[in-house]
Amino acid sequence: MQNLAPIALFVYNRPDHTRRTLASLQQNLLAADSALFVFSDGPKTAADVAKVDEVRALIDGLTGFKSVKLIARKENMGLANSIIMGVSQLVSEFGKIIVFEDDLISSPYTLQYFNEGLTRYQNDDAVMHIGAYMYELDDKSLPDTFFYRIATSWGWATWARAWRDFEPDIDKLMAQFDLEKKYDFSIEYTMNFWKQMEEFKAGRNNSWAIRWYASIFLKGGLTLNPARSLVHNIGHDGTGVHSNIENMYGVSVAQQPVIQFPEEIKENAQAHQAIKRFLKNRKGTLMQRGMRLFKQWKIKRGAKN
Repeated sequence: MQNLAPIALFVYNRPDHTRRTLASLQQNLLAADSALFVFSDGPKTAADVAKVDEVRALIDGLTGFKSVKLIARKENMGLANSIIMGVSQLVSEFGKIIVFEDDLISSPYTLQYFNEGLTRYQNDDAVMHIGAYMYELDDKSLPDTFFYRIATSWGWATWARAWRDFEPDIDKLMAQFDLEKKYDFSIEYTMNFWKQMEEFKAGRNNSWAIRWYASIFLKGGLTLNPARSLVHNIGHDGTGVHSNIENMYGVSVAQQPVIQFPEEIKENAQAHQAIKRFLKNRKGTLMQRGMRLFKQWKIKRGAKN
């Protein structure tokens, strides 16, 4: 049996999302041979206790994995701290990790893709991250997988050697960016990655993911990505920590195994153009944007009433 990476699943107070995430993980080809560690954050308020307990109850007696361990936090650490601590703990013990949050539907081949990539590139220091999510790109001639600079956070994997370069200090990160780096980091200003850095510094978000991407980018690191997404995020219904009600990032999950991996360790120029095109046009026309905002307003209004 190959040396499979442990799976870390980070959960909080969304039992329905967690149930669906676990059900799709159980359907993965390598699930039965994989160790699952579930990190359950403590309740923020008394109102959260029942939902947190309901999520934890889902883990009791959970089958379909080689082993299941629940790490139940008494205090509320927040998603960012929970992930940083959990990932640090497991990579120090196992040398590598696969990371899921509680709102990800995976392909039956997602764990296979992660483990193959982790084994294949374990000694290539330039490869720092493996992502399972990919935007719905219009270029259908892309290879099965490719290297790129963005580190996607919806289902990912890494090694202890790469995680050592994670810099949580936003000031240290921001000090290393000049205008040219900001331009490249934000995919020629088609995506608000630099704004996310500024918002973290201002205390308006608590994203571990933007600091991880920045850490990789500043090291000149690369990320492995599938051309067809191996996960779909079901958290864009207003229930997530950093998610809005939107469907521009919705995808059809690939139902075929990944069989091709890049031989050459360099960023794929064709993928760069396809991703840049997607990001530039992702919000649609002015009319489509207006319709989406109106729909979000109606949903939020309905939730309040």
